[in-house]
Amino acid sequence: MPEIQYKDLNEYLKNLKENQKAKSFAPVYLIYGEALLYKSALEALLDVLLPKKNRSFNYDVLDGTNGHIEEVVERINTYSLLAETKVVAICDSKIFYSKQDDGRLLQKVKEAYDAQNIKEAAKLLLSLLGILNLSFDDVSETNRIKSLKLDSEKSSDHEWLDKVIKFCTENNLFIPSEKDNVDILQQAIEKGFPKRNHLVITTDMVDKRRKLFKIIKKIGMIIDCSVPKGDRRADKIAQEAVLSERMEVLLDRHEKTMDKGTYRIIYEMTGFDIGTFSDNLEKLISYVGDRKRITAEDVEFVLKRTKKDPIYELTNAIADRDIDKSLFFLNSLLMENFHPLQILASMTNQIRKLLVIRDFAESPHGSSWYPEMQFDQFKYNVMASVLSYNEELLDQIEDWDDMLSGDMDGDTQRKKKKRETKKRKTVTDLEIPDNPYPIYKMLIKSEKFTKNELIDDIEHLSQADFRLKYTKQRPKIILEEAILWICNP
Repeated sequence: MPEIQYKDLNEYLKNLKENQKAKSFAPVYLIYGEALLYKSALEALLDVLLPKKNRSFNYDVLDGTNGHIEEVVERINTYSLLAETKVVAICDSKIFYSKQDDGRLLQKVKEAYDAQNIKEAAKLLLSLLGILNLSFDDVSETNRIKSLKLDSEKSSDHEWLDKVIKFCTENNLFIPSEKDNVDILQQAIEKGFPKRNHLVITTDMVDKRRKLFKIIKKIGMIIDCSVPKGDRRADKIAQEAVLSERMEVLLDRHEKTMDKGTYRIIYEMTGFDIGTFSDNLEKLISYVGDRKRITAEDVEFVLKRTKKDPIYELTNAIADRDIDKSLFFLNSLLMENFHPLQILASMTNQIRKLLVIRDFAESPHGSSWYPEMQFDQFKYNVMASVLSYNEELLDQIEDWDDMLSGDMDGDTQRKKKKRETKKRKTVTDLEIPDNPYPIYKMLIKSEKFTKNELIDDIEHLSQADFRLKYTKQRPKIILEEAILWICNP
């Protein structure tokens, strides 16, 4: 059976409702991705598979820890009363976690502990130890730095880990055998379940390379509720589509309305965090009471900003020469304890990229470029010139390197041939991604600057670097002055 996206779930369920024969349902469902989405998907699936009136006897829910696999197999192979549909669900399963997820899983342990959910932290830690085939002794204070690859300089920050381990040992919790659990479930799925019995597994992370995943994809149905977390334009569109859908569901449920401008304010406050976004929307719905419309004034009065602004928000604002946004994001980053030198380095990298792309635009290579050009035109008519310019720049940089290293041999052809036979190690500030869209956008932004302005900006940022390192001036003032210098035409 196929793998479908969360957005296609309603269509899939609609088809099931129209043809409610036992053979229409998959024997096993795997639902993975964003927790709020896979919980919503599970509920929607259950509404079709097993109406609520039939769930008291025919629906078994088991915790996601891997210690229950034998029990899961026993229940899924037990016939239901009155020969009706039966569903067994493993919610928040950890069985698909792999060794490559150890860093993320350890972070989840810490997050659960910080949220004062010691039971969840313990379950996550046990899963991690099972995956890595470690004992409690392996993660004791003297051994954990090596076994969990922790930062030795921050070893004093691991008190939370000691408390989670203590909870596990005091409550006689055991570390599951990851391999045994996977094998048991794998064999049960391949063998098959009684007719009308269905297994549903929900999880936040999966390793698609694992045999268990491939078996479920072949025999059952996989529902992908993941949302890309990147910063590409396509990722942003996908994220906003999920939030917009979530907003419509909540507003329709409570018969409320909200315009796009108000939605944007909430989004700017939370970023892509489905849980926080939903909680904030619920707060607003409660606040407005009987009033039908939620306004921007309601948002500003009720909500607090929780979004953590990544540095690229600042660099994008600087590239747009937007003083207000640049100062806003600078202040936000400093409040999140970003180091001033880290912020300055990102600003400098952005200006260097703009300088290189501006140099391209003003060079013979850029003769076919003009600011009003559409992306498709750029991709087919200009991108080849960008690549040619970059190669020429690489040759120039390598010539400079040869001069500085003392290799001033005049045999240019010999050096060129030598370069062609080895992989280039030198790179320029002009990053060439697989998708040319970022370069297209950077070219448009570079039109706001002249080449001489960008050269002056580099000099000013160098002075700011010196002041941050060798003077006692306030870093915020130094960075604000740099932003004002760059953004003022």
